[in-house]
Amino acid sequence: MNISSTFRIATRALAKNKLRAGLTILGVVIGIAAVTAMVSIGTSASELVQGEFRNLGTNVIVVAPANRRGARQGQTPTLTASDIAAIGKECPSVLAATPIVGAAGQVIYGNNNCRPRELQGVGADYLQVRNWDMRLGDFFTESDIKNSNKVCVVGQTIVKKLFQTTNPIGKSIRIKNIPFEIVGVLSTKGANIVGDDQDDVVLMPYATVRKRLQGSNFNNVDVALVSARATELMGSAEQEIDALLMDRHRIGIGEQPDFEVANTTEIAGAFSLVTATLTLMLASIAGISLVVGGVGIMNIMLVSVTERTREIGIRMAVGARPNDILLQFLVESMVLSVVGGAIGVILGIGGSVSLTVAINTVSSGRDWPIVISHWAAIASLLFSAAVGIGFGFYPAWRASRLDPIDALRYE
Repeated sequence: MNISSTFRIATRALAKNKLRAGLTILGVVIGIAAVTAMVSIGTSASELVQGEFRNLGTNVIVVAPANRRGARQGQTPTLTASDIAAIGKECPSVLAATPIVGAAGQVIYGNNNCRPRELQGVGADYLQVRNWDMRLGDFFTESDIKNSNKVCVVGQTIVKKLFQTTNPIGKSIRIKNIPFEIVGVLSTKGANIVGDDQDDVVLMPYATVRKRLQGSNFNNVDVALVSARATELMGSAEQEIDALLMDRHRIGIGEQPDFEVANTTEIAGAFSLVTATLTLMLASIAGISLVVGGVGIMNIMLVSVTERTREIGIRMAVGARPNDILLQFLVESMVLSVVGGAIGVILGIGGSVSLTVAINTVSSGRDWPIVISHWAAIASLLFSAAVGIGFGFYPAWRASRLDPIDALRYE
């Protein structure tokens, strides 16, 4: 008997009991749908985390001051602007570096005012490190930083709050009663992963913030962002920064550094590992229902063998071989599992898309990307076929081992 005939006989037998066949595949449908949805949602979460770190900038390394235990009395651990300049010039694996100095205050233009989420003093390479473009005008220069010029660049949210449809280039805003000329407008960046508006920002030369807003003559900075020349060079850049600052700060062997260097790629990798582990765990839990579905298929196939014992005897009597009987019942169980798997994949994809849309609707943060895990769908279909073969083999083998005489006498 050929495969096509066997398939036709198997599907005809299943069609005689549509309700029972539908209930049999329900467990497989639920299991495959759950696995597909969980893997897709987990992949979406991983993409969200990776995208957020990419949004921070290009191959970014964060350098920050750190308090040292056992530091000598009167010693204040600092990270200075000259340190950041040295990192940009003396570290071969570093593409660009920018210091950041934080500030706070209201921004006033005419009768309008607002309090930006971020009011920062930064370096001339800030846009290159953050991978951020200008929408209008230009960014301030090294000359502006050196002369502590009162210039600034604003984000899109500041433009909407203070200027509406007016072109802000060349206009002056007041921060702590000090006028700052707007020389540029940043392109839209959007919200970050926790919903903070990254466009609600005013950027100024860091020297201007220190001297004019903080009234300080110190050269220290709050934090620095460093961009490596390539992702594969981030480890080398981190080592070069560490060695350079150890030397510049005269930190001996065994002494605790007064700075910290954090590789955002490693942090992103750690987050991705966590999301991947959670996805695997959820998919494994969901996969238990596949086993339950497989047991259901085995039970129904055993019942089917018992009900069709006389039919099996007649087929053997007219020439069907044991292998033909084995193949027929295996095909029946595979049809049940594959059909259930296909329905489950469709429901799983639809469920993951619906759940992602629902999350984006209620969440104020960055939208979760809609990710359809094709490999999970294909793997689920293959696994459902394996479930059909694995759990259908024993009933099929039992049917093929029936004695034709005893089968014909069965009532």
